[in-house]
Order: sequence, then C-alpha cells, then structure tokens
Amino acid sequence: MSFYSNFQSDKCPCAITGNPLNGLTEKVCIQAEKIFDAGIRQTQVENYALTLTDLTPENPTYPLTFVSARSTSSVATVTNLNIERQHDKQCARVQATVSVPVEVLYTDANGVDGSATATVSLPVDVLLYVPAPSIMPFTVSAVMSVVAPDATFVSATEGFSASLCVTIILRVSMTVEMLVPSYGYCAIPPAQEYSQEVCAGFFELPLYPQGRTCKK
Repeated sequence: MSFYSNFQSDKCPCAITGNPLNGLTEKVCIQAEKIFDAGIRQTQVENYALTLTDLTPENPTYPLTFVSARSTSSVATVTNLNIERQHDKQCARVQATVSVPVEVLYTDANGVDGSATATVSLPVDVLLYVPAPSIMPFTVSAVMSVVAPDATFVSATEGFSASLCVTIILRVSMTVEMLVPSYGYCAIPPAQEYSQEVCAGFFELPLYPQGRTCKK
C-alpha cells in the first residue's frame, strides 16, 4: 500500500485537522535532508602554515607582504572520518579532518598585487548524536569559514605563517522521505522589475496646485 492510499480519508480537511481555519488541505511526502545533530566550533589557530599554490601573476619577486586571506567556499571537505559509538548508544565520538580552500592576497617586493590559493585543514574531535543503524546511511558534512587577520612571510616554499579565525559547523544528516501537513502550493507573486525611477519625484507631485491658506 502506498503512502497516498494509506492516508486517504472521506472526511473533509477541517474534520481531519479539527480546525476549519488553519488551511491544511492534505498530507504530502517530501524529500528533504534531515539534520539529526549539529555542533559549532570556533577557535583561533596560531602559526598555521599557508602553503601557496597557483600564484597570479606567476613568479613574483620575494619577499611577499601579506594583505588578507579568506576561505573561498563554505562547503568543507571531510576526510579521515572515524565514528565511535559510545556506551549509551545515543552519542558517538566523531573524528575527522575538515578542509577548505583559502584565497591569499599579497604584494610582492616590487609592489605588484598578487593572489594565491592555499588549503586550511584542521582536525575535529567532538561528540554528536548519530541515528541507529538503518538501510539508508547517514552522512557527516561540514561548513567551514576561515579568516586570517595577520600573517608573516616565511619563504617561497613555506608561504605565510598565519593567525586564523576558524568557524566549523559539523552535522549528521540523511536524505529522507518525510510526511508533512500541507497548505497547498505556494502562490508566487510577480517580481517587481528594477527601474531607476528617474521620474519618481515628478510623478509624485499633485496634478494641480493644492489650495492656499494664509496664516494669521
């Protein structure tokens, strides 16, 4: 029996919900990402080696002067994942390496602006709730944001030694089919077209002068 036929009823929607004013019309199966647990970690990392690759322009004149560095994507790569369930079977020790690409801006010894890419990889070791074993596997993903407020040039091969401000959100999720109450399809209003409104001030004037009154 399908979910649709399993939840059919001869009663009207208001009889099902008990409230004729709430607008619920049906039960709908949707596919969604269910987040079982998530945690945020914010930390400051000192003396992190930013090894530079893909320098633009190529062959800068060393030494380089640091300008700024920031992650170019919030979607992090999770590697070396190890999940160790605890005795209570509700939480698990989640260990992984989380990596994100970083764009580094600098000026070389001749004052020429340049940019390069680097990768920031940090270990995480946290406790998170993990669902019970099932046919469909859960996944561990991460969102990561990195900013380097300061860095010192080391060498052409070692790049910069940087201070990092790091935010990592680790989450346990699974794509599931979920039954939810529905208010029907969304009504999409027409989009308002952009215009510079060069005549707005003129069009807002009254068609004829307003009546004049004299103050005593």
